Amino acid sequence: LRAHAVDVNGNQVENPIDIVINVIDMNDNRPEFLHQVWNGTVPEGSKPGTYVMTVTAIDADDPNAQNGMLRYRILSQAPSSPSPNMFTINNETGDIITVAAGLDREKVQQYTLIIQATDMEGNPTYGLSNTATAVITVTDVNDNPPEFTAMTFYGEVPENRVDVIVANLTVTDKDQPHTPAWNAMYRMTGGDPTGRFTILTDPNSNDGLVTVVKPIDFETNRIFVLTVAAENQVPLAKGIQHPPQSTATVSITVIDVNESPYFVPNPKLIRQEEGLLAGSMLTTFTAQDPDRFMQQTSLRYSKLSDPANWLKIDPVNGQITTTAVLDRESIYVQNNMYNATFLASDNGIPPMSGTGTLQIYLLDINDNAPQVNPKEATTCETLQPNAINITALDPDIDPNAGPFAFELPDTPASIKRNWTIGRISGDHAQLSLRIRFLEAGIYDVPIVITDSGNPHASSTSVLKVKVCQCDINGDCTDVDRIVGAGLGTGAIIAILLCIIILLILVLMFVVWMKRRDKERQAKQLLIDPEDDVRDNILKYDEEGGGEEDQDYDLSQLQQPDTVEPDAIKPVGIRRLDERPIHAEPQYPVRSAAPHPGDIGDFINEGLKAADNDPTAPPYDSLLVFDYEGSGSTAGSLSSLNSSSSGGEQDYDYLNDWGPRFKKLADMYGGGDD
Repeated sequence: LRAHAVDVNGNQVENPIDIVINVIDMNDNRPEFLHQVWNGTVPEGSKPGTYVMTVTAIDADDPNAQNGMLRYRILSQAPSSPSPNMFTINNETGDIITVAAGLDREKVQQYTLIIQATDMEGNPTYGLSNTATAVITVTDVNDNPPEFTAMTFYGEVPENRVDVIVANLTVTDKDQPHTPAWNAMYRMTGGDPTGRFTILTDPNSNDGLVTVVKPIDFETNRIFVLTVAAENQVPLAKGIQHPPQSTATVSITVIDVNESPYFVPNPKLIRQEEGLLAGSMLTTFTAQDPDRFMQQTSLRYSKLSDPANWLKIDPVNGQITTTAVLDRESIYVQNNMYNATFLASDNGIPPMSGTGTLQIYLLDINDNAPQVNPKEATTCETLQPNAINITALDPDIDPNAGPFAFELPDTPASIKRNWTIGRISGDHAQLSLRIRFLEAGIYDVPIVITDSGNPHASSTSVLKVKVCQCDINGDCTDVDRIVGAGLGTGAIIAILLCIIILLILVLMFVVWMKRRDKERQAKQLLIDPEDDVRDNILKYDEEGGGEEDQDYDLSQLQQPDTVEPDAIKPVGIRRLDERPIHAEPQYPVRSAAPHPGDIGDFINEGLKAADNDPTAPPYDSLLVFDYEGSGSTAGSLSSLNSSSSGGEQDYDYLNDWGPRFKKLADMYGGGDD
């Protein structure tokens, strides 16, 4: 503090002085750890003196005085195995180190220490203290090798199968799961010189999966005995050796299955001249069955593919014979090669089959005569210019093809008189006029072409030459006239197609006209037969005598004068509302109307006749069902209005009058109820 001395007037009477007040520290603050829980790790098997971790506490008191000087110590260790004092702590720095050997993660994975910090330099009497927890995790090292659960494992696999798991190898490892010290790797140390097996590791179970990677033949190897060793992904800790349990034996049995027969050789190549006649023996193509230890009958052969259908095979001995002439020029032959496929089948369980290809290399023979190309040509009727270039075509190949010889036949004599031919090259020749002028038209010029085969093959081809008038450039000026003189095949086919299409169109038009006439006639009808007026009247407009009148006589609507006389009706079935049986006055009978197509006209004519007939009774013949008779057997209903005599009458007879009187019978025939 700075103090000033002044008089009553405020005048300074003395120089200011500084007053220093020293606050003496008292131990009023406890030590506080930076964390209440401290985490550290130490590898298992660590030697004594291995550093683990450091814990730190602070004190708000003066760090230069005893009040702020801290000391650390371990109050407790849990668990206390294998020793209650596995760790120690530097009392001044808080460093925790190991003091005993025997850390084993497989036995104790974690230790919990209670650490105390005390000020006053650790004086237990005057110092203040506080505690924290130190959690020390023992980390794993590869101090446990993998060990097989059995010394020998067994498996089996069908022959010729790949990517099949044949055995499952199980191991145990005490190290921490799913770590490099626990993950197992398997390797074969013997028994598989050809590399037919591999061992994969299941990442979840750590098991070894013995898998076939190459086909195995039962006839060659029936059993495999493999030696397998198991290791971890990281080497074992120093001083740890692999025990015998880290090596096991795997015995794998191969199962015999029915295998497919195979042709030898496949494909089979033979050379054969074309032209071999049908029924000739070509070759024998047989297969072998690899199943030497199965009881099976001989193989059966059949044809699978024969594009030209030239061959057949004996089902027992595999002998192939021809069924048609072999032709090198066939469309099924490519580059002189013809391919056919055959099938060999056994009778195993299940039956198996194999295919083989027979390749026939066809050698050319001179079986095709050369032909002229093109078939048609045009030239001028004068000598110059009139050259026609032609080419000889021969499906055969050398030496049965060119060079070709071209010549004109001796007959008819007009050919050599009018034409001449000369060879340009081995395959080409030139045809020209021999005379100065040849009348325009179409001429068939035969040309004899001979190839170079041995023996030679020749043919006479006809070249259709159109001779025409030409301009100075050598172009025909009357091509249309010449072409019109003779139509080609394409033109004739086109004309016939046009004629057929025209006939079809005419026929379709006639059918359409007939159908249109029928529809027009149907529309002219006044009434649709399905909506006949008479039918409607009978269904909806009759006024019969009641519920008992269900059988109608339609003839009374159409021909009233032909109604059956009442006198011939049997007694006892007549209704009381029909026409009376007693004789009635005879009136002139109107003529029956003819049967018109329209029931409406018929009714109108009958109505007009009834209106004009002065002797017509009240009921008309068309309304015969409206007559209700002249009397009734039922008593008078006037008594229903009399209240004085209601109780004296018997109404039980109402029950006999039918369902329509049932309500009255219930009302009046029920007695007192």
